[in-house]
Amino acid sequence: MHQKVLILDFGSQYTQLIARRVRELQVYCEIHPYNHIPDIGEDVQGIILSGSPYSVNEDQAPEVDLDALRSRFPLLGICYGAQLLAKKYGGRVGSSSHREYGRATISQTGISNKLFDSLDAQSQVWMSHGDSILELPEHCEVIASTDHIPVAAFHFKGSQTYGIQFHPEVTHSTQGKDLLKNFLFDICGCSGDWTPAHFISETTALLSHQIGSDHVILGLSGGVDSSVAAMLLNKAIGKQLTCIFINNGLLRKHEFTEVQESYKSLGLHVVAVDASHRFYSELKGVRDPEQKRKIIGRVFIEVFDEEAAKIPNVRWLAQGTIYPDVIESVSVKGPSATIKSHHNVGGLPERMNLRISEPLKSLFKDEVRRVGREMGLADHFVDRHPFPGPGLAIRIIDDVTEEKVQILQDADEIYLNILKEKGLYQQIWQAGAIFLPIRSVGVMGDERTYENAIALRAVTSLDGMTADWFPMPYDVLAEISNTIINRVKGINRVVYDISSKPPATIEWE
Repeated sequence: MHQKVLILDFGSQYTQLIARRVRELQVYCEIHPYNHIPDIGEDVQGIILSGSPYSVNEDQAPEVDLDALRSRFPLLGICYGAQLLAKKYGGRVGSSSHREYGRATISQTGISNKLFDSLDAQSQVWMSHGDSILELPEHCEVIASTDHIPVAAFHFKGSQTYGIQFHPEVTHSTQGKDLLKNFLFDICGCSGDWTPAHFISETTALLSHQIGSDHVILGLSGGVDSSVAAMLLNKAIGKQLTCIFINNGLLRKHEFTEVQESYKSLGLHVVAVDASHRFYSELKGVRDPEQKRKIIGRVFIEVFDEEAAKIPNVRWLAQGTIYPDVIESVSVKGPSATIKSHHNVGGLPERMNLRISEPLKSLFKDEVRRVGREMGLADHFVDRHPFPGPGLAIRIIDDVTEEKVQILQDADEIYLNILKEKGLYQQIWQAGAIFLPIRSVGVMGDERTYENAIALRAVTSLDGMTADWFPMPYDVLAEISNTIINRVKGINRVVYDISSKPPATIEWE
């Protein structure tokens, strides 16, 4: 059983980032909403209280039983968590005349404490708070301050409870990771035993025990999540796993054949089904993005169901669900609002009376990649950009036809190949071309043209929850644009998307 740290989420935009930093220090952690705390077992070593968009002075401010937590575990309150600790035990929190947002410099007060042990006397941190702690409870001591905020960090004397007004999890806090390391190892007593190798051995043993002699089916997409899930299951149960790879006609150029060839080297049993014309027929004339997604999801389930019915003794459906999907389903505000429907095999478990296996549900995307590398997965799988489940259908801002898919495939292939040639592909979280529903006038040779436009999208991100547009070098943009216009018939204009998420999404539909 792994040692564990719990992060109680009060709705902060940085909560997942806290978890990622803790995991990077090889300590297993879980995020739980403050109002859905699980039974806490002996494997829990400490608790982190996250920030929040709320003020502790609001009538409906989130609260937890701090007495119960403090009596059993070391506690680190971050921003709202620190303010909650201060107010709960008799301190005063309110609007300060000097609010701090962004970079600030903290200075230690000189009081010896484990949280700041071996950190510089002064260091840069990232502030993001409207309220400030104006007065501390009794038995508390200030251990750091800034020029404008007297209480930037504090400690409950004689205890393992700390509060900080800044965010150590963001990279702008230059020694934030060191502070978290002090909390995890020196205060909580963690040993740092959360490694890809341990995850692989424990997960395969668990899968083998759970599944027994049953047969498992898994829908492969060619992406890293489904590929790593397949490798774990293959290691655990071997020939009891059948992978189904469906060509919906909306994959990248040559992907259906290339992915099949790649999977052969992994020793997976893969059933490949070309259902592209069935998808094209169902999508004919459909322009609404939600309707497209629902049609693709329905047809995928129908095809998957037909293929799965040919396999005897199937009792399990495996999916490449990862931790952010799990977190969003039990968020502080309840299940997330539907920004867009996702293409998955939802409905199949009930329809086919199957149990679900989700071997990656405790991992973030970067951890999935590390596990893949540990298992010997080739770089082109591990480093592959995320690709939407509905495929190119949601990158065609129009009705979907085979001709438009081919144009987009050609443009997308040129785009990604040039990024790889220039050494930019791995600097980008996700890149892709988008077929726009407009035509514009152009001149090719001595002739006037009236053809389609392609938009290029490239973003940087940690986990896809937020993203910023990638500052593509002008000379690379020029080469991509010229190559697409010269080689892809039907395109005479290329534009570059410089929108961040939020407010824009990564995909256009």
